[in-house]
This record gives sequence, C-alpha cells and structure tokens, in this order.
Amino acid sequence: MPELPEVEVIRRGLAGVLTDKVIIEVTVLEQRSFPGFNARTPGFIWGARVDQVKRRGKMLMIELIPRVKTRVAASVYPHVLMVHLRMTGQLIYRSEDNDGFAGGFASDSLVGSLPDKSTRVIIDFIDGSKLFFNDQRKFGYMKLMRQDLLDQDSFLSSLGPEPLDETLSWQDLRKSIGRTSTTSIKAALLDQKRVAGIGNIYADESLFRAKVDPRRSVASLSPVEFRRLLVAIRACLRQSIADGGSTARNYVNSEGLKGEFLDLHAAVYGRTGLPCPHCGTPITKIRVAGRGTHLCEKCQV
Repeated sequence: MPELPEVEVIRRGLAGVLTDKVIIEVTVLEQRSFPGFNARTPGFIWGARVDQVKRRGKMLMIELIPRVKTRVAASVYPHVLMVHLRMTGQLIYRSEDNDGFAGGFASDSLVGSLPDKSTRVIIDFIDGSKLFFNDQRKFGYMKLMRQDLLDQDSFLSSLGPEPLDETLSWQDLRKSIGRTSTTSIKAALLDQKRVAGIGNIYADESLFRAKVDPRRSVASLSPVEFRRLLVAIRACLRQSIADGGSTARNYVNSEGLKGEFLDLHAAVYGRTGLPCPHCGTPITKIRVAGRGTHLCEKCQV
C-alpha cells in the first residue's frame, strides 16, 4: 500500500491536470468501488468544477465546486470526492491531447487501452479528458461526501495528526502517540489513529535516523528522542516526496515512474545483511508489530 509520500506525489500530479476541470459524467462499473453511489449521486457531481486536490493521511480528496443553483438543493453544497488506493488502486488521467499521468499499483493498465477489466470508475470531463480508477483487488474505493460533513466520516475523523503539519510539535506527537503507552514505538507509528500516513518503510527509516530501537515502548522514549523522531519522520517523508516516492514491489508515481527513495536514501529498509551506513554493522531484520522490521542493532538503542 502506498504511504504518505507516494499519495502526496499522486496528489500533486492530479492537481496539475484536474484543477478547473468540469465533470459531466461518472460511470461506476463496480459498486463496491464507489459505496453509496446511487441514482441521485450524479446530480451532486454533474457540472461540478474541480477546485483543489488535497490529501489527509493516505486519502486523496478532490474538492468540487457545484454548478449554479438548481432545484436539487443538495447539489449546491460543495462536495469532496475521496479516493483511497489501498493495495492495487490506480488513478490514470487521459486526455485527447495525450497529456496525462498514471499513478499507483504498477500493471499494464497504466499504459494500456482503457477501460479494461480492472477499471472500476470512469470520470468524464467536459473537455473530453477522463480519469480512470482501476483496482485489481477491489480494496480501494471512491466516496462522495459533502464538504461540511467531512468531520462525520468515520475514517477521516479517526486519523491522527499529519506529520508534515508545521504546527505539530514533538509534544503534540508524544501526546497523540500516547506517552505512557507500553506499545512499541514501531507499532505506534504504524497506527493511523496515532499519526497519519506512515507505513512500514518510513517507520523503519525514521527510527533509524532517530537512533531509536523499534522494539522500545513509547513510554521509554525521552523528550529528546521524541524531538529527534519528529525531525527524522519529516526528513524521510520530505526526501521521499522529492524523490517521487519509494518503490516497494509494484508502485509507480504520478508520472508512471518508479520512486527513487529506496534506491537513493534508504539506510535500513530492504538492506538486510548489508553494512549500516554509519557504523558498518550488518542490518538485521526482525518482526515488530507483525511487520518485517529493519534496524541496526548497534546504532539504535
């Protein structure tokens, strides 16, 4: 599943091509991929203009400005089209001018003729361009919500703070994670209810940079270590965004290219047996919180 940097790269790609596009049709080929879509839903979308593309954790949020007021009162409310790619989701934009992008799970669908057997939702814009939501395993989804009711969404309301939010202090992070918790710090970082957007890759890399053993309990971390951890998390995420994300197995960024973070900057993740870049000790792989976890036993204490 893509983590925060990969979703942010796709968000930027979407913003570059979708902003100010006007929707004229939404075709749902798989109901499970657009829960809540019914006969009334097109009335809330038809004629809406894409205002902004935002992100919350690993969720993409396409903000829509409604068309002029009609007899359908609900249609005058700004809506948000939420997209969660999960494991095999793809967003592919195609236009008549052949400009576009493809991001998400790497498969032939990114470059092949669309729609194909993995296409679940098609969004048509007034200029003839299209956005395809593909998902082989059907774990991802699109969802339409009124903007003023977003705080009632069970997923969004459960998310922890954004690690790249400049107003987030190390004290805020410690409070959200639970400073007296006996949970391992690795498990806490993976818990989206404690902090949003961090997955296995960036948890391992952040803990290495912060010199913290992933097996330690949250309660055992000192204020100095929490400060280091927040700095490390932000540095890893920002570097990965600059590199186009990371490629673990089958992920590509919004230009259809593999992200380079793992190749260029990973210190521990996927480097089992290779020397630690700081001390030369072989990187080990263990299991923490049910996940493969990479660390340097000497540098991380």
